[in-house]
Amino acid sequence: MFRNLGPFELLIIVLIIMVLFGGKKIPELMHGLGKGINEFKRATQGGDEAAKAPEAPSSPKA
Repeated sequence: MFRNLGPFELLIIVLIIMVLFGGKKIPELMHGLGKGINEFKRATQGGDEAAKAPEAPSSPKA
């Protein structure tokens, strides 16, 4: 599907994302995406094992 994307096209996509969301918002979006992917992996690997392991509390960054 994305085999025809070259470095120039990827650069354009990144620039458009930066214009739409701004430089400060992108790390927050990636952090949320990472949390979602981890939660999905835990759910697909087995719900019982994920329920037994408590999550470590994360301290918010200032």
